Amino acid sequence: MENKTEFDLIVIGTGTTGSTVASTCRSNGLKVTIIDSLPFGGTCALRGCEPKKILVEAAKTIDANQRHENKGISNIDKVHLNWRDLMNFKRTFTDPFPNQREESYVTSGIIPIHGKAKFVAKDAVKVEYNEYGDADNDIIRGKHILIATGAKPVNLGIPGLENVITSDQFLDLENHRIPDNVVFIGGGYISFEFAHIAARSGVKKITIFHRGKQPLEHFDPDLVNQLVQKSKNIGIDVQLEAKVERIDKLASFTSVEDDGKLVVHYSAVANSPVDDKLTKTIKADMVVHGAGRVPNIEELDLKAGGIEYTSRGIKVNGYLQSVSNPIVYAAGDVAASGGAPLTPVASYDGNIVSNNILNGNTIKSNYNGLPSVIFTIPPLASVGLKENDAREQGLRFRTNHKNTSGWYSSRRVGETHSGFKILVEEGSDRILGAHLLGPHSEEVINIFSLAIRLGLTIKDLNDPILYAYPTYSSDVIYML
Repeated sequence: MENKTEFDLIVIGTGTTGSTVASTCRSNGLKVTIIDSLPFGGTCALRGCEPKKILVEAAKTIDANQRHENKGISNIDKVHLNWRDLMNFKRTFTDPFPNQREESYVTSGIIPIHGKAKFVAKDAVKVEYNEYGDADNDIIRGKHILIATGAKPVNLGIPGLENVITSDQFLDLENHRIPDNVVFIGGGYISFEFAHIAARSGVKKITIFHRGKQPLEHFDPDLVNQLVQKSKNIGIDVQLEAKVERIDKLASFTSVEDDGKLVVHYSAVANSPVDDKLTKTIKADMVVHGAGRVPNIEELDLKAGGIEYTSRGIKVNGYLQSVSNPIVYAAGDVAASGGAPLTPVASYDGNIVSNNILNGNTIKSNYNGLPSVIFTIPPLASVGLKENDAREQGLRFRTNHKNTSGWYSSRRVGETHSGFKILVEEGSDRILGAHLLGPHSEEVINIFSLAIRLGLTIKDLNDPILYAYPTYSSDVIYML
């Protein structure tokens, strides 16, 4: 029997966006329920940036020892990464989180539901409860509905996907160490970050296959080239214009040595310099899907809710409101809003949606000055426009670009690959874009993010008294 329940707000998804909106609207007196079929907490806290950063910090410790060999540090071969211990440490963060989040909902008066939500009307969803199996499902109605279901790995559409693990599974490997031979599919941030972690974990052979001519396509190509060279120097084989065709698992009767190994079949993409008809193979112990993520919307039955969408996500206006169903809002990775799939966007979007639900549509989203970071070692960071973007917009600008591996800030930590590129608008001297590679770039980029967001000029930043010295931030005045 259907149980129809009315809410002021139904939130689908318990990540950063969903939790922000649910908590804010509940504290303002709305009757709120929040639904998720996965453990409460969302990607960032459980399966993404937070646990990943724990692994990155451990890998940085190994890397720092290696970079300081013969520079005052000895016996570096005695320092190694124990994967099982690292996983146990990571779980001290991730394991308690779902219960803590649910308890926070209950304490604030939000009704949490463990189940899968599917639209059955413009203002209603059916909930298939996790804990009740085949029991009757509820249909609940909302005056407002927020979709904040995040993203999931894109379907690669190749044979043998059952032999490939996702980024979620990589972050939860049980072994005491990563296998000796690992292949990553895709040349995006997931593959590069995990490959850099694997390289510092003692993995003997690491390969990244990328279909395009340039990996990390959303970042400055010159600094990406430096990072690719660094990656190769630490033992990562970056194969460009290479398409993975299928993955086979060797049978146990092949040989004891190959028992359980995977065979990756790959070929060159069309118009590449090598023979694009020749398929090659490489053996691996593990293959990891790092080829990107897509909005997690396919099981929501958006058509039943009158909600327009594309492969990039739910179509929204500047208020993050569905263009076809005005009671529905979408935010974070699931929305085709123009914002990058990043946690700061999820948090920012949550505040925008909360305001617009409570006060009417009074605030539009504005992603100007949004920084992005690849947490490799060293990290690559970017904010604002790249050179091609600025040219396409017809802007007049000058570019300050330099390899900084010889600067003291890199030499004192033994970093051999670092650099920057800053775009400055002619006439106004406003910062249009900043791109950094090197130690602590993930922190220094925030200075440029503030500058772009607030419309500051190089004169505003070019004052030594603003920076403690010697720090990585104090290098900013030499980049302008």
